[in-house]
Amino acid sequence: MAEISHIEWTDATWNPVRGCTKISPGCTHCYAETFAERFRGVPGHPYEKGFDLRLVPERLLDPFRWPKAKMVFVNSMSDLFHNDVPTSYIAAVAEIMCEGSWHTYQVLTKRADRLRDLLSAELKFAAGKSHVWWGVSVEDRKYGLPRIECLRSAPAQVRFLSIEPLLEDLGELNLAGIHWVIVGGESGWGARPMSQEWVLSIMRQCQLANVPFFFKQWGGVHKAKAGRKLLGRVHDGFPPLVRSELPDKRGRQEALAACSKRIASALGSHLVSSELPLFRKETSQVS
Repeated sequence: MAEISHIEWTDATWNPVRGCTKISPGCTHCYAETFAERFRGVPGHPYEKGFDLRLVPERLLDPFRWPKAKMVFVNSMSDLFHNDVPTSYIAAVAEIMCEGSWHTYQVLTKRADRLRDLLSAELKFAAGKSHVWWGVSVEDRKYGLPRIECLRSAPAQVRFLSIEPLLEDLGELNLAGIHWVIVGGESGWGARPMSQEWVLSIMRQCQLANVPFFFKQWGGVHKAKAGRKLLGRVHDGFPPLVRSELPDKRGRQEALAACSKRIASALGSHLVSSELPLFRKETSQVS
């Protein structure tokens, strides 16, 4: 599920957590909630429970199954740092990202304070990994700008901002310690407008700070028609990629088997009995 993504700045999505709750204006028209709630009550569907928050341990080991190295957006349908996600589970996700170092992982959150605190403590082992990018969402001054400060104080090797939906002029940004900036407008019914001047201000600040700039979309009700060109061209800046070599199938099987045993032991009560066999048979599921 969702091995391939149509999000412009990633290759694949990986959702070991599903569902979330709203905490700021950027959540108002959440695309993930809209999608998930369409399937509430559909027996057997991954979103049978709609957008209710839940752990999905059977998806934990997906990155080991993919036969190609990918850029992976972690939890496109949730927030890994939601307060109701156990720290042990977040640590398990981080361990998989560290072990599967042939991928590049993009972790995005609105819970910037928890990200900062855990990267300085339980997730310290993953903070310095250059193939794991830690980012925060920024939509306005009141909620978004404080998240940048939290991210800057986190001991991360690669930090990025997803400024989407951009809801107002953010003014002068402190981009010290930031390695990538994505900007985009809101899309879908009820989309709030985004001014070109707001976008240009951010782009110019990125240029001055030598920070790669990625313009995702203008958004709107018909985002495909609005496109993603800014000043007549596409802006697809990225930080440098640093990955380990992709192991062969046997190497990925061995990594999967070793990681599955450690995670099953560490998570304990967070795995229901019906899910435990999934971790014992994983080596037969590598492509």
